[in-house]
Parts: sequence; C-alpha cells; structure tokens
Amino acid sequence: MNSISPNLNIMIKACEKASKVLKRDFGEVENLQVSLKGPRDFVTNSDKKVEKILIEELLKYKKNFSVITEETKFIDNSDKENFWIIDPIDGTTNFLHGIPHFAISVALRFNNEIISGLIFDPIKDEIFFADKNNGAYFNNHRVRVSKKNKLDECLFATNKNGIIISGLNSRVTGSAALDLAYVGSGRFDGYFQNNLNLWDIAAGSLIVKEAGGTINDIDYSKIENINVRASSNNIFSKMNEKIVNF
Repeated sequence: MNSISPNLNIMIKACEKASKVLKRDFGEVENLQVSLKGPRDFVTNSDKKVEKILIEELLKYKKNFSVITEETKFIDNSDKENFWIIDPIDGTTNFLHGIPHFAISVALRFNNEIISGLIFDPIKDEIFFADKNNGAYFNNHRVRVSKKNKLDECLFATNKNGIIISGLNSRVTGSAALDLAYVGSGRFDGYFQNNLNLWDIAAGSLIVKEAGGTINDIDYSKIENINVRASSNNIFSKMNEKIVNF
C-alpha cells in the first residue's frame, strides 16, 4: 500500500475513537427495540456524541480547519479553504431499528475538491479510504471497481425515490456512504440516487474515483440536493440510459 496522507491518518484515528462509542450504543439500541419508548431519543444523542468526538479529534490536529457536519452544520474557523465534512452515522434509520448496516463518513474538502475520504463500518470492522491520486483501499488492500460489462449481470444500489428503473437489478440498503464504498470495492456495480447531502457522498465519491470508477460532475460547494451517478466506466453510459428523470 502507498503511504497515506497525514490528514487521512488523523481521520482514521478520529473514527476509531468515535466507533467505540457507536458500537457500545448500538448494543443498547438493540435492547431498546422491545421497550415502550423505543430508541429514537437515544439514537439522536448517539449521533451528537459521535459527532462531538469526531470534531474534537479532527480539530485537535488541524484546529484552524473549518467543519461541515450533519448535526451542527457549520463551524467556521480561520482556514476557509480546508473543511472537514462529517456524517457521524450514515444509515441512521438502520441504526435506529437495530440493523447493523451504517457507517461513519469523514472527508476533507480543499478549495471545493475532495482530497481525502474515509468510510468506517464499525460493526463489520471494515474501513474504506482514499487520498486523491493515491488509489482506494479496503482494510489496507487496494480495491477497484467492478469490471462487468453486461447490465443484466450487475447489481446496483439506489433509494429509488423519484427514479424510474428499467431493467436494472437494484437494492436499497439505507446507507449512501456504504453504497458508494461498495461500488469502489466492486461489491456493487453502480449507484444512483437523488437529493443527497454533501456529508452523505463526499468520502464515497472520492473512493469511487480512486478505485477507477466514473462519477457524474458534482459541485462540492453545494451542501444539499446533490444527485449522484457512479459505476465503472464500462457501464456508466448504459446505466444512465436506463435511468429516467435524471
């Protein structure tokens, strides 16, 4: 594996620390499923706790960097070119219902370009990461997008909202970050989804690109209403031809 950037090292350490809280809280959520009150308030607090740890750890090493997060939204520090982009629990609904498919997503944006990205699944202990121009990795092993050419042999991820699918075998997993990580590692062949937020897709979009994949043009200065189309170059055009209401 090529050496990773100092910033990515910081992200890994922050996610490892935050994941300990997330795993412990997920165990509590599973117990709360059978309670009268249910786990919703508890999960909201978990989101905030994990986000707080991530912000503290990231700013410990890069205190001047600004921050964009799902919960807090903006933290404006002196450095307006570098932004940490944080989603403490991508797949909150899964987490809420005791479904072990969610992830921490952290990216670094420099001058409206994503230069580092990390997606960490604490339950499966799987980490996907990438630095710009340095390849994409899964648990320290280099990964590439799928090489399939025929759509009928492919498996796609989407949320289907506002999209008519014709002839595409697709799944809804509940985590945009992991969907993109899975495209980057060849588990999914493609991904398409509308009206996403920046923290949902910042890390995953870089992982797809660095794994040799193709992704539509994204304006990373936007915070919301982002449409994403991602796959290998082999099927990118074919996939888009099958999608109505792009």
